[in-house]
Order: sequence, then C-alpha cells, then structure tokens
Amino acid sequence: MDLLTIVVLGVGLSMDAFAVSICKGLAMRKVTWKEMGCAGLWFGIFQGMMPLIGYLLGSLFAGYIEMFSSWIAFILLAFIGGNMVKEALSGEEEDADDDMSAGKMFLLAVATSIDALAVGITFSMIPVEMFAGMNRFMNTLLACLIITFETGVLSAAGVKIGGIFGAKYKNKAQIAGGVVLILLGIRILLQHYGIM
Repeated sequence: MDLLTIVVLGVGLSMDAFAVSICKGLAMRKVTWKEMGCAGLWFGIFQGMMPLIGYLLGSLFAGYIEMFSSWIAFILLAFIGGNMVKEALSGEEEDADDDMSAGKMFLLAVATSIDALAVGITFSMIPVEMFAGMNRFMNTLLACLIITFETGVLSAAGVKIGGIFGAKYKNKAQIAGGVVLILLGIRILLQHYGIM
C-alpha cells in the first residue's frame, strides 16, 4: 500500500468516529476547543493504535495465509465498508449525548476503531510501502500515525460540525467512508491480478 492509499484508507476508517463526533456536537449547547480536542485525542489515538495491534497479531500468522492475502484484505475491507453503509441506511438513530467522560469516550473509541484492527491485519499481508528506505514495520508505524492524525482532526471537526449543522452530514459521512473502504478492497484485488 502506498502513501495515497494510506491517506484515503485513514479517511475511510475515520468516518465512524467522525459520525459519533457529530452526535456529540449535536448534544452540546456550546462546543469548545476542549471538547473538540477530547474527541480528537480519544478517537485519533485508538484509530491509529488498533491497526498497529492488528499488524502485530497478523504478522504471527501471515505466512500461513500469504497466498490468499489479497482476497482476505478485500473481504475484510468490503465487510467493514458494507457494514458502515448498512448502518447509515438503517435509519436507526444513535442517542446523542454530551458525556465526554473518560469511561464513555473509552467505550466509544474502542467501538469505532474495531474495524481498524481488521485493517491492521491486512497490513501484515499486503505490506505498507510508502517509503522505500524504511523497513516494513516503520512504514506500518508511519501509516498508523497518519491514520491517528486524520482521525483526530476529523473527529475534532465533527464535534464542531455537529454543533453548527446538526445531523444532516452524519449518515452521508458513514456512507462515504463505507464506499471508500469497499473501493480500496477492490483496488487491492485488482492490483493482485495485475489489472491496476
């Protein structure tokens, strides 16, 4: 995976956290930098940490499934993306609350970053190759830092957007993120067969 793929992947992965951040902003009377920073830190750190954990776990058994790696990456990304689109189209509304306590944010950060754990497993099968002079682990670590930054910025912005515009962008963000992940999965599969 190259730098552009990682940047696009990071945006796609961050859409769940972005949508939850919008809900947080909806419930607040006044959005401050403190709430924006809180959401950005919690969601960014977990979204970046989970792919690294997935990479380390996946590295343990990547050798056994290497010949199926492109298909596994495609299936995982398509499944995660499909679930995001399904949730957005289901019409079920999440309860918006302004609770930014450590316990609440921890649970939300874990819930919105589970998909990133699965993506990290794909990193162990389809290597991250952003910079030729870096080894595989350092490239993966840098990819996780990029995902952390993107999710942090988008989550902080989501709180502000929720406070200003309301819920009209939440479902659109989830659908866009889901479609991006599905398309990345298709791209990985096409590259495996030399079509792209």
